[in-house]
Amino acid sequence: MSSPHSTSRRSLFRPCIDLHGGQVKQIVGGTLSDENPEDLKTNFVATKPPSEFARLYKEHGLEGGHVIKLGPGNDEAAKEALATWLGGLQIGGGINANNAEEWLDAGASKVIITSYLFPGGKFDLARLKHISASVGKERVVVDVRRDGKWMVAMNKWQDITDMEVCKESLNLLSEYCSEFLIHAADVEGLCQGIDEELVQKLGEWVNIPTTYAGGAKDISDLDLVERLSHGKVDLTYGSSLDIFGGNLVKFSDLVERNKRVLQKEQHGV
Repeated sequence: MSSPHSTSRRSLFRPCIDLHGGQVKQIVGGTLSDENPEDLKTNFVATKPPSEFARLYKEHGLEGGHVIKLGPGNDEAAKEALATWLGGLQIGGGINANNAEEWLDAGASKVIITSYLFPGGKFDLARLKHISASVGKERVVVDVRRDGKWMVAMNKWQDITDMEVCKESLNLLSEYCSEFLIHAADVEGLCQGIDEELVQKLGEWVNIPTTYAGGAKDISDLDLVERLSHGKVDLTYGSSLDIFGGNLVKFSDLVERNKRVLQKEQHGV
């Protein structure tokens, strides 16, 4: 079997559960605002509980998925999803050194962090080292949210930090985490295509498993991400997906593609 990030690796579909106000939603990334909550634009609000999505992902063995808590009022919903597939989902949103262990105990496979690492918008390496040491590097995912001009954004994509997204910064972060989640916040929820330049750069820069989210609108985007990143980046679909009310991509098609890819990898093809 090929190693996870050999040159022969294929890009995979990674699922997500975005929570807002305790419900599964698909949100236009740039419209989240604490100061102007009325500006929020949603593409989808689920009638099903988060556990139903977690159960669906578990049923199809879709590993590496993430649950993101967008603001307050989501803890109960997140724990419900994690309990449905113990050890099968990552958790992000308000994760810090004080609560990381609690979320791992609740069933998360890994904790995803951003804002905690940037007090006042300034990167704090000591915080990253601390949380990495306390829960283990292999259980830490850093969420790098690229917004506008190649800078990391935090606090639900509202605030730009002092960290530029580049090879050097990703190399530094990768010393203390096992995975990257990359949100292209300025194209999230628009279904207008992925940030091709960013994906290509990630293929050149990253040396650990990486999932990109933002703008995917066709199943062929998986092949595009694979080609641009040389298979080093996986892809999350949101608003375009039929299980989230979209009409551009079928969940079943992504499941079948993953199965084919993994079967080939298992046979060394």
